[in-house]
Order: sequence, then C-alpha cells, then structure tokens
Amino acid sequence: MNKEILSKIREKREFSQLPEKDIELAFSHFQKKQVSEEEKIRLTRELLREIFSAFVSKKLLSLKNKEEEWVLRKHISTRERLPYYEEIYKRIFRDYKEASVIDLGAGINGFSYKFFNTEIRYTAIEGVGQLVELMNHYFKSKKISAKAIHSSLFDLEKVKQIIKRQKKPRVVFLFKVIDALESLKEDYSKELISEIVLIADRIVISFATKSLGQRKRFRAKRNWIVDFIKKNFNLLEDFELGGERYIIFRR
Repeated sequence: MNKEILSKIREKREFSQLPEKDIELAFSHFQKKQVSEEEKIRLTRELLREIFSAFVSKKLLSLKNKEEEWVLRKHISTRERLPYYEEIYKRIFRDYKEASVIDLGAGINGFSYKFFNTEIRYTAIEGVGQLVELMNHYFKSKKISAKAIHSSLFDLEKVKQIIKRQKKPRVVFLFKVIDALESLKEDYSKELISEIVLIADRIVISFATKSLGQRKRFRAKRNWIVDFIKKNFNLLEDFELGGERYIIFRR
C-alpha cells in the first residue's frame, strides 16, 4: 500500500490516527480484488469502521471533561459492562493485593479505573489515537497514575516490551478484542497469546454472548479459542456476566 492510498484512507477523521500497520492489514484484504482503487479504499474503510469505530460515539473523538459513567456509556461494549465492573474486577483480582494491568485494545476501558478493588498500575494499549488522548486526559485530570499508549497490537515486539516494563504481577486484558484481531489477520490471536503468556502472570480474554444493543443471545462461535486455551494453558476461571464471557488463564 503506497502513502497516497494511506493518506486517502486517513482523510476520514475516525481513521486519521489509526496505526499504519492496521490500515495496511485491512487494505490487504482487498488489494487483489479486480475493482478500482476508490472501491478498495471504500472497502478498507468499511472494514476498519466495523473493527474500530462501529460501537464508538463520535462524541468521544473530541476531548471533553465528562465523568466516567458518561464516557463509558458512549461505547456500546463498556456501556453493557458498566453495571458489572465491580464484580468482574473482584473475580479477576481476588488473589492479588496489587497488580499491573496491561489492557490490550482498551478502547475507553481506562475510564473503569474507579472500579478496581485493589491497587492497580494501569497501562492501556489502543490503536485509535483519539481514545488514547481521551484516556490520558482523564488520567491527568483525575491525578491517576496510569497511561495509555498509541500502538498497534500487531506490533508484537513493542507490545511485549511494554508488558515487560511493568512491575509484576502482570495481568493482561483482551476484552472483546479477539474478533477484531482475527478480522485483520487470521490466527493472530493464538500467536499473540502464546507470546504474552510467557511474560504475564494472568491473561483475561472476553467476548460477547449476546448481540450488542439488541441483547439477543446467540451461540458464540469461539470454541476454537476456548479449546486452544484449555489445551495449552492453565484455565483459572470461566464465567459470564452481562452478556460477556470472561476466561482467565495463565502459563
């Protein structure tokens, strides 16, 4: 993908701060299609919108001084998780008095910091630059010792280095991220998990068990990742809250 195509895709504000790596992976799905360049750009934007911004209010792309609940309600994933945050974090950290959290593909999950029931050192890694700015603005205004880093999850070495820099015990979140990763690169989730499990004390993945917004229950077709975890790692807990299934495991 040349720089001109990259620039055209980034003309849309919602894609203006996405990592180049993620845009390249999205464009590669259509690069060999026998269609015009304009159509390839349109299809790439459509895929990126589905992955990165379909469930995010455009109001979040501008910094505003709003309370945590207001912001969390502007993203469908966190809005549906909002009533359950305290219970979720209680179950994740029941064995820890303190921990470092590395939240991969965080979205705006940094705004849930107030719900942690233990002493947490929080680091978010997120591809949407505007959401990184939003979280860092929040951390600074609330004087929270936390940070958000703008990076692609497909830059595996950088992700690993960020995790390694955090004090142990390290807990890695992958909340509703697996589907997005697989949409851009098949089987990347297995590669990512296999690498970070070596440097993390605990990993938590989640995925929806009900359709977002409509609340209709469906049979989540994610047996492949559950089977992969059960076969290769030590499964600690598997539970469901608020239409979201959480799987906690370690090396």
